[in-house]
Amino acid sequence: MATRETRRLSLLLAPMIIIMGAVIGWPLIQTFVLSLTDSDLMNLSKPAFVGLSNFTRAMRNQGYLDSLKVSALFALVVVLSEMVLGTSVALLLNEPFKGRAFVRGLLILPWAVPTTVNAMMWRLIYNPEYGALNSLLFQLGIIDQYVSWIGTADKALYSVMFADIWKNFSLVSMIALAALQTLPESQIEAATIDGANGWQRFRFITLPHLIPSLQVALVLRIIETVKVFDIIYVMTRGGPANKTRSASIFVYQEAFTNSRMGSGAAYAIIMVCVIMILIAFYLKGISKKES
Repeated sequence: MATRETRRLSLLLAPMIIIMGAVIGWPLIQTFVLSLTDSDLMNLSKPAFVGLSNFTRAMRNQGYLDSLKVSALFALVVVLSEMVLGTSVALLLNEPFKGRAFVRGLLILPWAVPTTVNAMMWRLIYNPEYGALNSLLFQLGIIDQYVSWIGTADKALYSVMFADIWKNFSLVSMIALAALQTLPESQIEAATIDGANGWQRFRFITLPHLIPSLQVALVLRIIETVKVFDIIYVMTRGGPANKTRSASIFVYQEAFTNSRMGSGAAYAIIMVCVIMILIAFYLKGISKKES
């Protein structure tokens, strides 16, 4: 019976495996093969095999290393901010108050806005001449002159971070709020009767209940932020002075702007390996928890 069940499950999984192999596996193999050549879009001759030289050169390329640092900083600040803000908002929306259903409906709007639209909207808000942010801060007396938020090297990356946090914190909030709906009220009531204060109830009951759901949100957001491309490209194109150039934008510029497909493919493979390492750590943590 076990063998029959295994065969049945294998047949059910076969279509998914074939589709994933065709959509993900085969392009990934082609990219790896391309990374072993000196392929150049401007050179019509047949690409030559160069082995791992593209990878060794990538590890010595200061521009690429700097872009990895930008991606790491972007992921760290954005993910931590979204986790804290998203969880806090979910806790607030889990409390009963008038108009709660309406506010919950509004919560999904930032996440539902397409990333390109969100980036263009924040470009207008940050505009140094007629942007709403400068106007507001100037009228409140916080600044005495208009600021170029995404045109200044020391402000551009954090301005893009804020735009991404505004869009995606609601995803964390919705995941956390859904988990809070399954938390038994009897546990909270019992802890209250036993004399537990609000912080103790959160630390020993609510937070442990939220952790599995927050882990899912954490992994999703880490993967998305490490490979961030669209919002940065639309808002700053990686500038000024490459201060917002993420690793994904560097790969794009290397492969398509500079026409060096071979080295661009090598940079892309390195990014895939970084993401796979992050996923492996997550799966290892999940297996330890289950055991």
